[in-house]
Amino acid sequence: MTGVLGELADLVLPSVCVGCGAGRIRLRNGACPACVAELEGLRPYRASPSPPPPGFPPCVAVGPYAGALRGALLAYKEKGRHRLAEPLGALLAGAVAAVAPRDRPVLIVPVPSTRAARWERYGDHMSRLTTHAVRRLRAAGWPARVEQPLRALPKPDSTSLDAAGRSTAAVNSLRINRARIGNLRRGGAMRGTLVVADDIVTTGATLAAAVRRLEEADMQVTGAAVLAATQLRRNCPGI
Repeated sequence: MTGVLGELADLVLPSVCVGCGAGRIRLRNGACPACVAELEGLRPYRASPSPPPPGFPPCVAVGPYAGALRGALLAYKEKGRHRLAEPLGALLAGAVAAVAPRDRPVLIVPVPSTRAARWERYGDHMSRLTTHAVRRLRAAGWPARVEQPLRALPKPDSTSLDAAGRSTAAVNSLRINRARIGNLRRGGAMRGTLVVADDIVTTGATLAAAVRRLEEADMQVTGAAVLAATQLRRNCPGI
Protein backbone atom coordinates (compact mmCIF):
# COMPACT_ATOMS: atom_id res chain seq x y z
CA MET A 1 0.00 0.00 0.00
CA THR A 2 3.00 2.32 -0.42
CA GLY A 3 3.06 5.29 -2.77
CA VAL A 4 -0.63 6.01 -2.43
CA LEU A 5 -0.21 9.75 -2.17
CA GLY A 6 2.26 10.07 -5.02
CA GLU A 7 -0.28 8.58 -7.43
CA LEU A 8 -2.37 11.74 -7.21
CA ALA A 9 0.50 14.21 -7.37
CA ASP A 10 -0.96 16.14 -10.29
CA LEU A 11 -4.22 17.10 -8.59
CA VAL A 12 -4.75 20.82 -8.25
CA LEU A 13 -5.28 21.38 -4.52
CA PRO A 14 -4.91 24.34 -2.15
CA SER A 15 -1.34 25.46 -1.48
CA VAL A 16 -1.33 24.70 2.26
CA CYS A 17 -0.21 21.26 3.39
CA VAL A 18 -3.10 19.19 4.79
CA GLY A 19 -0.75 17.47 7.23
CA CYS A 20 1.18 20.28 8.89
CA GLY A 21 -0.28 23.50 7.48
CA ALA A 22 2.96 24.60 5.83
CA GLY A 23 2.61 26.92 2.85
CA ARG A 24 4.65 28.15 -0.08
CA ILE A 25 6.13 24.71 -0.76
CA ARG A 26 5.59 22.06 -3.39
CA LEU A 27 2.72 19.72 -2.49
CA ARG A 28 1.81 16.19 -3.54
CA ASN A 29 -1.90 15.54 -3.22
CA GLY A 30 -2.08 18.50 -0.88
CA ALA A 31 0.77 17.34 1.40
CA CYS A 32 4.35 18.54 1.72
CA PRO A 33 7.21 16.06 1.14
CA ALA A 34 7.71 15.50 4.89
CA CYS A 35 4.04 14.69 5.48
CA VAL A 36 3.90 12.47 2.39
CA ALA A 37 6.84 10.49 3.75
CA GLU A 38 5.18 10.28 7.17
CA LEU A 39 1.88 9.03 5.75
CA GLU A 40 3.47 6.54 3.37
CA GLY A 41 5.65 5.25 6.20
CA LEU A 42 2.67 4.27 8.38
CA ARG A 43 2.28 0.56 9.05
CA PRO A 44 -0.97 -0.94 10.39
CA TYR A 45 -0.91 -2.08 14.01
CA ARG A 46 -3.39 -3.50 16.48
CA ALA A 47 -5.03 -0.90 18.66
CA SER A 48 -7.45 -1.21 21.55
CA PRO A 49 -9.02 1.22 24.02
CA SER A 50 -7.83 0.84 27.57
CA PRO A 51 -9.98 -0.67 28.92
CA PRO A 52 -11.90 -1.92 25.88
CA PRO A 53 -15.70 -1.84 26.08
CA PRO A 54 -17.57 -5.17 26.10
CA GLY A 55 -17.77 -6.61 22.62
CA PHE A 56 -14.90 -4.55 21.20
CA PRO A 57 -13.52 -6.45 18.17
CA PRO A 58 -9.90 -7.05 17.18
CA CYS A 59 -8.96 -3.69 15.65
CA VAL A 60 -6.20 -2.56 13.30
CA ALA A 61 -5.34 1.13 12.86
CA VAL A 62 -3.27 2.73 10.11
CA GLY A 63 -1.61 5.07 12.59
CA PRO A 64 -2.05 7.21 15.68
CA TYR A 65 -4.37 10.20 15.59
CA ALA A 66 -1.52 12.65 15.39
CA GLY A 67 0.74 14.46 12.96
CA ALA A 68 0.11 14.28 9.25
CA LEU A 69 -2.62 11.63 9.53
CA ARG A 70 -4.62 13.75 11.95
CA GLY A 71 -4.21 16.80 9.73
CA ALA A 72 -5.30 14.91 6.61
CA LEU A 73 -8.34 13.45 8.38
CA LEU A 74 -9.45 16.85 9.68
CA ALA A 75 -8.98 18.40 6.24
CA TYR A 76 -11.06 15.63 4.69
CA LYS A 77 -13.87 15.60 7.27
CA GLU A 78 -14.11 19.20 8.42
CA LYS A 79 -12.71 21.31 5.57
CA GLY A 80 -14.32 19.68 2.56
CA ARG A 81 -11.12 18.25 1.05
CA HIS A 82 -13.01 15.28 -0.38
CA ARG A 83 -10.32 14.42 -2.91
CA LEU A 84 -8.37 13.07 0.03
CA ALA A 85 -10.89 10.20 0.16
CA GLU A 86 -8.89 8.24 -2.42
CA PRO A 87 -5.47 8.25 -0.71
CA LEU A 88 -7.02 7.90 2.74
CA GLY A 89 -9.16 5.06 1.44
CA ALA A 90 -6.04 3.36 0.12
CA LEU A 91 -4.46 3.64 3.56
CA LEU A 92 -7.61 2.19 5.10
CA ALA A 93 -7.33 -0.75 2.70
CA GLY A 94 -4.00 -1.58 4.32
CA ALA A 95 -5.69 -1.88 7.71
CA VAL A 96 -8.44 -4.08 6.24
CA ALA A 97 -5.81 -6.32 4.64
CA ALA A 98 -4.20 -6.77 8.05
CA VAL A 99 -7.50 -8.03 9.50
CA ALA A 100 -8.88 -10.20 6.71
CA PRO A 101 -7.49 -13.53 5.41
CA ARG A 102 -6.51 -13.12 1.78
CA ASP A 103 -8.17 -16.31 0.56
CA ARG A 104 -11.73 -15.26 1.49
CA PRO A 105 -14.08 -12.58 0.17
CA VAL A 106 -14.02 -9.41 2.26
CA LEU A 107 -17.14 -7.48 3.17
CA ILE A 108 -16.48 -3.99 4.58
CA VAL A 109 -19.26 -2.42 6.63
CA PRO A 110 -18.65 1.28 7.35
CA VAL A 111 -19.92 2.87 10.53
CA PRO A 112 -22.77 5.07 9.24
CA SER A 113 -23.06 8.82 9.65
CA THR A 114 -26.11 10.55 11.04
CA ARG A 115 -28.21 12.68 8.73
CA ALA A 116 -26.82 15.83 10.36
CA ALA A 117 -23.23 14.67 9.83
CA ARG A 118 -23.91 13.83 6.19
CA TRP A 119 -25.36 17.29 5.68
CA GLU A 120 -22.37 19.01 7.27
CA ARG A 121 -19.84 16.94 5.29
CA TYR A 122 -21.69 16.93 1.95
CA GLY A 123 -22.28 13.19 2.11
CA ASP A 124 -21.25 10.09 4.03
CA HIS A 125 -17.50 10.39 4.60
CA MET A 126 -17.07 6.72 5.56
CA SER A 127 -18.95 5.55 2.48
CA ARG A 128 -16.48 7.45 0.32
CA LEU A 129 -13.48 6.07 2.20
CA THR A 130 -14.62 2.45 2.10
CA THR A 131 -15.51 2.69 -1.59
CA HIS A 132 -11.93 3.71 -2.35
CA ALA A 133 -10.59 1.06 0.03
CA VAL A 134 -12.50 -1.62 -1.90
CA ARG A 135 -11.09 -0.37 -5.19
CA ARG A 136 -7.59 -0.57 -3.78
CA LEU A 137 -8.12 -4.06 -2.42
CA ARG A 138 -9.57 -5.30 -5.70
CA ALA A 139 -6.62 -3.85 -7.61
CA ALA A 140 -4.35 -5.86 -5.30
CA GLY A 141 -6.30 -9.06 -5.98
CA TRP A 142 -8.65 -9.12 -2.99
CA PRO A 143 -12.31 -10.09 -3.60
CA ALA A 144 -13.78 -7.15 -1.68
CA ARG A 145 -17.06 -5.26 -1.52
CA VAL A 146 -18.72 -2.67 0.69
CA GLU A 147 -22.25 -2.83 2.10
CA GLN A 148 -24.18 -0.57 4.47
CA PRO A 149 -26.59 -2.66 6.56
CA LEU A 150 -26.37 -0.16 9.43
CA ARG A 151 -28.06 3.21 9.76
CA ALA A 152 -27.41 5.91 12.34
CA LEU A 153 -29.91 7.82 14.43
CA PRO A 154 -29.17 11.08 16.26
CA LYS A 155 -27.45 10.54 19.59
CA PRO A 156 -26.71 12.79 22.60
CA ASP A 157 -23.34 14.40 23.24
CA SER A 158 -21.25 11.70 24.91
CA THR A 159 -18.63 13.97 26.48
CA SER A 160 -20.43 14.00 29.84
CA LEU A 161 -21.23 10.26 29.84
CA ASP A 162 -19.30 7.53 31.60
CA ALA A 163 -18.18 4.37 29.78
CA ALA A 164 -21.47 2.57 30.31
CA GLY A 165 -23.43 5.60 29.18
CA ARG A 166 -21.36 5.96 26.00
CA SER A 167 -21.88 2.29 25.17
CA THR A 168 -25.64 2.58 25.67
CA ALA A 169 -25.85 5.75 23.58
CA ALA A 170 -23.81 4.14 20.78
CA VAL A 171 -25.97 1.01 20.68
CA ASN A 172 -29.21 3.03 20.74
CA SER A 173 -28.01 5.18 17.85
CA LEU A 174 -27.50 2.25 15.44
CA ARG A 175 -30.17 0.27 13.64
CA ILE A 176 -30.11 -2.63 11.18
CA ASN A 177 -31.53 -2.09 7.70
CA ARG A 178 -33.43 -5.36 7.36
CA ALA A 179 -33.84 -5.07 3.59
CA ARG A 180 -30.10 -4.83 3.09
CA ILE A 181 -29.47 -7.75 5.42
CA GLY A 182 -31.82 -9.80 3.26
CA ASN A 183 -29.91 -8.82 0.13
CA LEU A 184 -26.63 -9.85 1.75
CA ARG A 185 -28.02 -13.25 2.67
CA ARG A 186 -29.28 -13.85 -0.86
CA GLY A 187 -25.94 -12.79 -2.35
CA GLY A 188 -23.85 -15.07 -0.17
CA ALA A 189 -21.75 -12.17 1.14
CA MET A 190 -22.26 -13.24 4.74
CA ARG A 191 -19.99 -16.24 4.16
CA GLY A 192 -17.00 -13.96 3.69
CA THR A 193 -14.87 -11.99 6.13
CA LEU A 194 -16.78 -9.08 7.65
CA VAL A 195 -14.75 -6.03 8.71
CA VAL A 196 -16.30 -2.96 10.34
CA ALA A 197 -14.58 0.27 9.27
CA ASP A 198 -14.43 3.69 10.88
CA ASP A 199 -12.18 6.74 10.67
CA ILE A 200 -11.06 7.04 14.33
CA VAL A 201 -11.27 4.81 17.39
CA THR A 202 -11.28 6.57 20.76
CA THR A 203 -13.29 4.85 23.48
CA GLY A 204 -14.30 1.98 21.21
CA ALA A 205 -18.00 2.36 22.06
CA THR A 206 -19.10 2.92 18.46
CA LEU A 207 -17.24 -0.08 17.04
CA ALA A 208 -18.49 -2.32 19.85
CA ALA A 209 -22.06 -1.13 19.21
CA ALA A 210 -21.74 -1.79 15.47
CA VAL A 211 -20.50 -5.31 16.17
CA ARG A 212 -23.38 -5.92 18.56
CA ARG A 213 -26.01 -4.82 16.04
CA LEU A 214 -24.49 -6.89 13.24
CA GLU A 215 -24.21 -10.00 15.38
CA GLU A 216 -27.84 -9.56 16.44
CA ALA A 217 -28.58 -9.94 12.70
CA ASP A 218 -26.48 -13.16 12.60
CA MET A 219 -23.52 -11.47 10.90
CA GLN A 220 -20.20 -12.66 12.31
CA VAL A 221 -17.66 -9.84 12.56
CA THR A 222 -13.98 -10.76 12.13
CA GLY A 223 -12.56 -7.42 13.21
CA ALA A 224 -12.40 -3.68 12.66
CA ALA A 225 -10.19 -1.41 10.57
CA VAL A 226 -9.72 2.30 11.27
CA LEU A 227 -7.53 5.05 9.93
CA ALA A 228 -6.44 6.40 13.30
CA ALA A 229 -6.41 5.52 16.98
CA THR A 230 -6.18 8.13 19.69
CA GLN A 231 -2.87 8.07 21.53
CA LEU A 232 -4.43 7.29 24.90
CA ARG A 233 -4.78 3.69 23.80
CA ARG A 234 -3.12 0.43 24.71
CA ASN A 235 -1.36 -0.81 21.61
CA CYS A 236 -0.75 -4.51 21.08
CA PRO A 237 2.50 -5.51 19.35
CA GLY A 238 2.22 -7.26 16.03
CA ILE A 239 -0.74 -7.85 13.76
